[in-house]
Amino acid sequence: MLRHLRTTVRHRSTIILWHHHNHYHRSAKYNPPKTANPPSPPKPPKAPQKPQTFTFHDVTWEDPYSWMSSLQDKVAMRHMDMYMEQEEKYTEAVMSDTERLQTKLQSEMASRLNFDLSTPPLRWGPWLYYRRVEEGKQYPVLCRRLASLNEEFISHKSPSSGFDFTSGKRIEQKLLDYNQEAERFGGYAYEELSEISPDHKFLAYTMYDKDNDYFKLSVRNLNSGALCSKPHANRVSNLAWVKDGQALLYVVTDENKRPYRMYCSMIGSTDEDVLLLEEQDENVYVNIRHTKDFHFVTVNTFSPIFSKVFLINAADPFSGMNLVWESEGIVHCVLEHHQGYLYLFTDAPKDGQIVDSHYLLRSPVDSSSNPRIWENVFIGDQNLVIEDVDFCNSHLVLITREGRKYGICSVALPLPGWKQAVHLRELQPHFLPLPKHVCNISPGPNYDYYSKTMRFTISSPVMPDAVVDYDLSNGKWNIVQQQNMLHERTRILYGTALSSAIAEKTTNVKFSSMNDVKSEDRNLWNDLSEFYACEHHDVSSYDGAMVPLTIVYSRKNRKDNQSPGLLHGHGAYGEILDKRWLSELKSLLDRGWIVAYADVRGGGGGGKKWHHDGRRTKKQNSIKDYISCAKYLVEKEIVQENKLAGWGYSVGGLLVASAINCCPDLFRAAVLKVPFLDATNTLLYPILPLTAADYEEFGYPGDIDEFHAIRKFSPYDNIQKDALYPAVLVSSSFNTRFGVWEAAKWVARVREQTIYDPKHPILLNLTIDIVEENRYLQCKESALETAFLLKTVDS
Repeated sequence: MLRHLRTTVRHRSTIILWHHHNHYHRSAKYNPPKTANPPSPPKPPKAPQKPQTFTFHDVTWEDPYSWMSSLQDKVAMRHMDMYMEQEEKYTEAVMSDTERLQTKLQSEMASRLNFDLSTPPLRWGPWLYYRRVEEGKQYPVLCRRLASLNEEFISHKSPSSGFDFTSGKRIEQKLLDYNQEAERFGGYAYEELSEISPDHKFLAYTMYDKDNDYFKLSVRNLNSGALCSKPHANRVSNLAWVKDGQALLYVVTDENKRPYRMYCSMIGSTDEDVLLLEEQDENVYVNIRHTKDFHFVTVNTFSPIFSKVFLINAADPFSGMNLVWESEGIVHCVLEHHQGYLYLFTDAPKDGQIVDSHYLLRSPVDSSSNPRIWENVFIGDQNLVIEDVDFCNSHLVLITREGRKYGICSVALPLPGWKQAVHLRELQPHFLPLPKHVCNISPGPNYDYYSKTMRFTISSPVMPDAVVDYDLSNGKWNIVQQQNMLHERTRILYGTALSSAIAEKTTNVKFSSMNDVKSEDRNLWNDLSEFYACEHHDVSSYDGAMVPLTIVYSRKNRKDNQSPGLLHGHGAYGEILDKRWLSELKSLLDRGWIVAYADVRGGGGGGKKWHHDGRRTKKQNSIKDYISCAKYLVEKEIVQENKLAGWGYSVGGLLVASAINCCPDLFRAAVLKVPFLDATNTLLYPILPLTAADYEEFGYPGDIDEFHAIRKFSPYDNIQKDALYPAVLVSSSFNTRFGVWEAAKWVARVREQTIYDPKHPILLNLTIDIVEENRYLQCKESALETAFLLKTVDS
């Protein structure tokens, strides 16, 4: 599943924020070593060609490298192994003159890592939960301690390992050591789901079984630390606790990774798990989650034709499922419960008309009408978009957006019993303070439904991610974790001893409307805008659509009209382009590079129309938007001509590779990470399971118009013959979940059809596992990518 690929690679097995240290210094540009007689450049390997002919609709085409994806053909896979070994040696040979530079870059990036990390404790009921890394260990440990002991417990180092020598009590409880889990799973610990039971007695979690390519469910008794005898299920995609922790609902997938069965397992019972739901239609998918008060479990079923939400009483999971909402097509919908009302946050069509943004509905739980009547909570406001919602017992919290400006506001609950929708301002929303240049706001886990403090992660292109606790009752806020780039330390607060040190900086804000909220002092937020500038531009695309372009650069090291640049793009699934401050990019910024982000159509931040205008038959809009932003950077002399590079991850790789096909001379280099490049064959003959959401995004090849659109934007099928392509580094993985053949086929075909120039190498970089699960490998890969860009663009 393409979307799964994008999200799971970025999803960490822990909630630890790997922040980084920093040294402020200006580094020299890359200078290749001088030799009297430079050696001849290494020759790229040639992949064997075994042409195979395909015909679909009215098109016939030949694919000389289709054998690379024949996973069941042992001979083909032996050839693939040999070819991959040649590619690995070629990449090493081409990059051999950057070894010292890579070492230097890796040292820079490693110096920004914090080696003594813990997540800020998260309160839930009487407990504080957190994960921490022990010295010399690769994976973290999940721990907890009683909140009543928080004042005594300052850090995970003092008292040592959570032991209070004054009272003689061990105040930390280790719940799960992921280093031991790695021993269970062949030296590899990658967790996808983790749910503690509402009675705090059990932990249900899923670990990736690399040998079988699925996630395996385990349940651990938190008092004894022992694994429970059941459930032990494979291919688990969802979890939800019921009966106050006495039972667990879980969803399993079929062989094509489609979630289709829901079971209920009674913890401690020897009875077989009970099958509650099975969707036999191969186009229907199942997803479950518990409401935040644990009163209900919502069951979402969806297909290209419909979306439905059912409700299960968590106190009696065998009492059946009640249909509470349905809509045509695939839509996003999240259901919550608060004091007798159901709240539904959705982007479903209204009265048959597509809406551009999400809206909030509510309906009494005990409603007897059939079909159920849902009322709008707010009157729609074209200027103020609700991006997300979160609930606690006392407040409703809205993440809002006005143009590019994000906000967080709280509304007291329960809402008035009005039958009619109201304007948000009538409910006296309290907007909370934020720094400048916010590019994303993510709600934290916020497990404690009865707490008035809610946690959010605030992201900015010029500020390390800040994990912030907001007290909704009085507006006080506190940064509980953020890397302080200026003081080379990470701020992690545990108890009063540390929090009192910044008590004077903690802002006591009077509640205000959104227009009155002013960005707080950058020093409170560890904002780096004194050193790095963030600019927002609007770029006119080919059809007059205005594309947001964000530009970041070092105020000290930028060179007017001479700066090289890196342009990021994604443009799919309606997802917002990741524009967070990334410390590895600091190595480019400090060398005078411009880092830019193009929010092209198909991505998020502009409503549903913006998303739909860049998908399926309109995918070309995404590509042309990206090209327009690239040309803008050069024409406005923001980036020096012939010094622009592209960067795309997963489906962003499709965007950048397609732009290169259209305008190969516009780019000097590109980095494509686990890219989606062979759209025609992947959508027609999927080797990795695809979902309805993937086809909704890129098109159904069974439809002749969409098939022709796919053929037109598929990077593998549109390589320009006899053109000089930019230097490209393609990163992929041996792990078949990432489809290494897509990268290998594209690299082989580009070399075959375009002009060979050793100064414009096409490289394939292969990793063994998910790089981001290992901080050191991540530094190594980032150093290689950065060295490649400096070598090919800045030399």
